[in-house]
Amino acid sequence: MGRIHRLPVDLANQIAAGEVVERPASVVKELVENALDAGATRVKVELEQGGVALVRVSDDGGGMPPEDAALALERHATSKIERKEDLFALHTFGFRGEALPSIASVSRLKLTTRGRDAAEGTEVAVEGGGQPRVRPSGAAMGTSVEVRDLFFNVPARRKFLKSTGTEAAHVSEAMLLAALSRPDVSFFLVRDGRAAREWLRVATRRERAAQAIDGERLEVCLGERGPMRIEAHLAPPERARAGTVGLHLLVNGRPVRDRPLSRAVAQAYGSVLESGRYPVGVVYLDLPPDQVDVNVHPQKAEVRFADGRALFDAVMRELHEGLARAFNLPALGAPRSWSSPRSPSSSEAPAPQFVPGPPDPWDLGPTSDEAPAQESLAERTTLTSMADAATARPVDAPVLFEGAGFYASLDFLAQVRATFLVCSGSDGLYIIDQHAAAERVTFHRLRQAFLSRSMATQRLLIPDVVELLPAEVAALEENGDEVAALGVELRAVGPNAVAVHAVPTLLMRARPERIVRDLLAELDRAAKRPFGDAADLVLATMACHGSIRAGDVLSKEEAVALLRALDPIDFAGHCPHGRPVVTRIGYDELERRVGR
Repeated sequence: MGRIHRLPVDLANQIAAGEVVERPASVVKELVENALDAGATRVKVELEQGGVALVRVSDDGGGMPPEDAALALERHATSKIERKEDLFALHTFGFRGEALPSIASVSRLKLTTRGRDAAEGTEVAVEGGGQPRVRPSGAAMGTSVEVRDLFFNVPARRKFLKSTGTEAAHVSEAMLLAALSRPDVSFFLVRDGRAAREWLRVATRRERAAQAIDGERLEVCLGERGPMRIEAHLAPPERARAGTVGLHLLVNGRPVRDRPLSRAVAQAYGSVLESGRYPVGVVYLDLPPDQVDVNVHPQKAEVRFADGRALFDAVMRELHEGLARAFNLPALGAPRSWSSPRSPSSSEAPAPQFVPGPPDPWDLGPTSDEAPAQESLAERTTLTSMADAATARPVDAPVLFEGAGFYASLDFLAQVRATFLVCSGSDGLYIIDQHAAAERVTFHRLRQAFLSRSMATQRLLIPDVVELLPAEVAALEENGDEVAALGVELRAVGPNAVAVHAVPTLLMRARPERIVRDLLAELDRAAKRPFGDAADLVLATMACHGSIRAGDVLSKEEAVALLRALDPIDFAGHCPHGRPVVTRIGYDELERRVGR
């Protein structure tokens, strides 16, 4: 007997389900896309317990005859494609024929459907990937799919699901993306018997974007270059967020995740958009199907472009024209393209150089380099690297921090440009970066309070309401204990907002909204690590925005107090992000420069 054998059908379906079905939102996404492919003009999604107990998706599409209803639950059975050439001319959301059998293998599924001219409907029931049971049934025209007890037969998968609120928020996000992709369809979301959200059909993408991103001022940007068409509805740069959670990308009507494309949209704002931040809005990109490959991942949320660099450059420049008019942005630099002309050694990374690019096959104009990913705070620095930076110095350099009370021993002379504190010491002049120094002090105090669980808080007289996306509200609720330990007291007020009731006393200078958004940014970056490993990064970001900043005018008493506060802090030579607090100019250097 050979050792290689065919997997049982139910096992193969469960393996496929591991890639297609991550959580209730995955089920909703696949079933809603099937409804849209079936010509639905109205889609209703009902949830119980965040979708774990029940997901029901009902539509008024074309329905199916009995033979198709049974066949639809077999792997790789689909009406969307027939030959391999169809993969490069897709006009539907689905095409792989994996979703329904994958969902059925990890749930109790019932499909009820009736075609337009059928006298009766058909019901197909499957439990845990078993044999389907088919029988006639009374049914309205269209299709309804019930998915009960998700992962009931895979308890190891079920334990990874989050709270009911978190799972429901992910479902809401999946429906938002579906609504953005099809403005001509009405979508309804019902949670535990109560209407939660609705997106009524509208005539244009602009109306849908305004409907989906309520409360934001969205500027429309229209562009066309070669076969590419772009329509974007984007908010002002001051509304940008850390991470891409507020930016929705749709390629040929399909919601996608593509970080290089997101960076191209952010770069269209030029220098006014802070590094690492992305705008809020919706970008529709339409191009020939043969220029984009959607068969990259079973979830169909990732794509590959035939000429990514040329496309991203075209997107950036077309968007910039509209954004520059709307927000009075400065001009972009000249386009450049990426080239690596020499082969590196085994221990050396390629040395990128910018040289004129090749002719663009789309006639999109010159290409540009694909910008490197924005580094996260965790990638930029750690506390260990701060310690190394603070202690690393030439052998003959003076020791800045020997003995207690070094900073207090300095004589404060003046504040320069509301940014630097000039002080004199026994061996030279010392220039203190007031923001880096204050950030270091605030971080130290926040960290000590967090470790001792003694964070002092200040209650707000009137709670500050911060508008967020459902997924952001869910993330804060999911990490409620950790957020509370940081001294931030907040409560969800509906699916799209939180009310901030208290903030750390040390951060009274910072706006509550900024504190919440800093928290969200670091929670997102730390999603794959235990929170304790990322606490310092969260505290560092909060300290940055809750401290004295460049441009703040300080009295002599405030400057002296800041100097004294630096003395008891470990590694006080650098702020939490690794920037130097102090620069020394020795008297001998001054004498040399003036020729004494």
